[in-house]
Amino acid sequence: MKNVPLSEVDAAPRAVLPIGTDYPPGLLLDWHEHRRAQFLYGATGVMVADTADGSWTVPPERALLIPATTRHRVRMLGVSTRSLYVEPAAVPWWPARCTVVDVPPLLRELLLAAVEFEADYDLSGRAGQVVALMLHEIAALTPLPFHIAVPAAPELAALCRAYLAAPDVAVTNALWARRAAMSERAFTRRFREQTGESPAGWRARARLLAALPLLRSGTVTEVAGRLGYASPAAFTAAFTRLFGAPPSRFHGR
Repeated sequence: MKNVPLSEVDAAPRAVLPIGTDYPPGLLLDWHEHRRAQFLYGATGVMVADTADGSWTVPPERALLIPATTRHRVRMLGVSTRSLYVEPAAVPWWPARCTVVDVPPLLRELLLAAVEFEADYDLSGRAGQVVALMLHEIAALTPLPFHIAVPAAPELAALCRAYLAAPDVAVTNALWARRAAMSERAFTRRFREQTGESPAGWRARARLLAALPLLRSGTVTEVAGRLGYASPAAFTAAFTRLFGAPPSRFHGR
């Protein structure tokens, strides 16, 4: 099934519905939720997904596991997706919150094959076996660190959402504390309680996540300068430390 709205096939008596969808560059799928869990894979481009408690940046050849009934929005930056919509009862092991995972070659090929199936594919034939194997492969995947938490407190969340939209190395803890009408010490303590890391550490992670879409068209040197790093080497070191691969791996993807 390709470019078929989920609503048209959601009632099909199949635990897993594979759907491929082509999106215009920069399209925002605004806040919504699905009754089924979703395995959202993009072969090219970058996806940025938000929920109430975090933001996930999904590079090419990775996927996002979205729990059933999780309200979310996704910006598609040059992406064609291959999704699986899964009945929750069929995947009791599904993560309780969104999770980014790598998609190895076997699973990529299975996804490409699966989106050619009709909604009423034969459960006992090849299609049924492909779908069953995909679930086994997904269950074995390891989470990747392409995520950042967003505080529950509205005043802190607003600061974080604004920073994610426009990361700025000049922002300081003192500036954030003033905007939140708190002392810097109280602000830092509350921020750490809600996110598990310091405001400065959070902003550093946010800037590195922001690098992933920028690397689609910008060089490592250009992205390093845009995000306020002293040198491309400093940017490369921080990026590699967080994501386990150098930024050059993501350039032009």
